[in-house]
Amino acid sequence: MTLLLITGTSTDVGKTVVTAALAASARAAGLSVAVCKPAQTGIAPGEPGDLAEVERLAGPVKTLELARYPEPLAPDTAALRCGQPLLTLKETAAAVRALDGADLTLVEGAGGLLVRVGEFTLVDLARELDAPVVVVAAAGLGTLNHSELTVRALESAGVRCAGLVIGAWPAEPDLAAECNRTDLPRVTGVDVVGVVPAGAGGWDQDRFVAAAPGWFVPGWSAHR
Repeated sequence: MTLLLITGTSTDVGKTVVTAALAASARAAGLSVAVCKPAQTGIAPGEPGDLAEVERLAGPVKTLELARYPEPLAPDTAALRCGQPLLTLKETAAAVRALDGADLTLVEGAGGLLVRVGEFTLVDLARELDAPVVVVAAAGLGTLNHSELTVRALESAGVRCAGLVIGAWPAEPDLAAECNRTDLPRVTGVDVVGVVPAGAGGWDQDRFVAAAPGWFVPGWSAHR
């Protein structure tokens, strides 16, 4: 089983759509895929969350959600506010490892890299699983600073960054976005390996699955 963790430079940068795109691309290459979302916040019991959105866009994948909290907050804060126990690093890593029937397992974090998923951050989970991390970045102003901070945090923890993916590339990019696309590899030392068009999360499955493999740099794949 190959593991890949997905984080973002902040919240609402497109992590779930990128996770779906990675899943769709792997499935197009003939691989089986599992997707884990350790902690889902802001969704009531029984309501469709991020994993349902991944399935809607990418098609059939095995999914696993370990905890769900109703308030749209950081998972540790949301857990404490509703009286639920925090996820532990040991139980989360064990649950991810148990998804051993898939060729590729994707683990989507919450918010940015250092948001507490429970008693731990995604950096801690990446180290525990010895897995690389894809960083989803915004296109516009601020992304150079946020992306470099995120990559440096991974490097300082000894975790490999597998690449940057721009989570929502505008149909008509402004000067800042165009410059950022060029500058991101220079300032972070990490390649931009994918660019997802803005609004792709609203597409139907057929269109999404057909297009997703083309959003990633030829020769790069999620299961490397």
